Amino acid sequence: MPAAGDAPDAQPAAPARQRKIIHIDMDAFYASVEQRDDPSLRGRPVAVGGSRERGVVAAASYEARVYGVRSAMPSVTARRRCPDLIFVKPRFEVYKAISAEIRAIFAEHTPIIEPLSLDEAYLDVTENLHDIPSATQIAEMIRQRIRDVTGLTASAGVSYNKFLAKLASDYRKPDGIFVVTPAMGPGFVEDLPVGRFHGVGPATAAKMQRFGIHTGRDLRDKSLPFLQEHFGKTGPYYYSISRGVDERPVRANRIRKSVGAENTFGTDLFAFDEMREALQPVLDKVWRYCETSTIRGRTVTLKVKFADFQQITRARSAVQPVASRDDLERIALSLLGAAMPFDKGVRLLGVALSSLIREGMPDEIPTQFSLPL
Repeated sequence: MPAAGDAPDAQPAAPARQRKIIHIDMDAFYASVEQRDDPSLRGRPVAVGGSRERGVVAAASYEARVYGVRSAMPSVTARRRCPDLIFVKPRFEVYKAISAEIRAIFAEHTPIIEPLSLDEAYLDVTENLHDIPSATQIAEMIRQRIRDVTGLTASAGVSYNKFLAKLASDYRKPDGIFVVTPAMGPGFVEDLPVGRFHGVGPATAAKMQRFGIHTGRDLRDKSLPFLQEHFGKTGPYYYSISRGVDERPVRANRIRKSVGAENTFGTDLFAFDEMREALQPVLDKVWRYCETSTIRGRTVTLKVKFADFQQITRARSAVQPVASRDDLERIALSLLGAAMPFDKGVRLLGVALSSLIREGMPDEIPTQFSLPL
């Protein structure tokens, strides 16, 4: 007999359908474009970015990476590691045009596309336009189409959630594909260093290591209350991903609420000139994201954290979006100058842009995003 209140012919709910997620990541995108368009650069260490003293590497070819050259690295450091490094000025309009071609290839298979930047995106192919049951087959088709159309290579990760798909796309770079099945998921995470996890930046990884958390297995061994106590609102996320669980959907046309970067210094800063110098890579990081994502913002926020961990923020909004890196620097330094002098040392500086719009779109944009530095 059914229990009181039950419908006599009620049926158990059908189990949720297993999602099929692909993460596509172009291989050394900017540098590969430059090597494609200039045959003299092929097989040579190339850095896209400024070679000036305060320049920053936006992208490095795989030949440069052998020497330890990485994106976001100061150009002087990159040159020191690789004396034969060739610097090439970024051509963002070219990268945007190629990205649009790649996006069109994605759209041949699914409308559920979540771009992360010009060179990577998530695709939900659980239900796809060609009714192909194998996400791996779709990923291979996309990679081949990208090669045929653009002459460039892409790596792909295939899994049942976003977290694992992104991890998988890094697993066989460059020009590779890796699949993490539901049976593999929890075990795949176990032995990976937490620094490899998307959403765990260098500062968080260092904090985890102070608690003895070095791998996914170590993270999984911590209780949810422990992670909430020490990592706040991101604790449940870490608890889930350590078990291979990630319920975030792929969000088509996902747009962000703010974009920012910050840096913590090994020694406290006191002078304005020191702080101005220290802000340069932070500003480079924020503006590089703006350039690659076609996002602009009207509100600039400066964050200052002192040696005693007290912090202040100062913000300024304009009618029109910030149009250039120079404008971003001018506003950030104006906010810094107006807040000084400080009676204690500064251990962290950050800059964020909000009230965002995407070029060609009038509406403001609704999710927060922080850039690792």
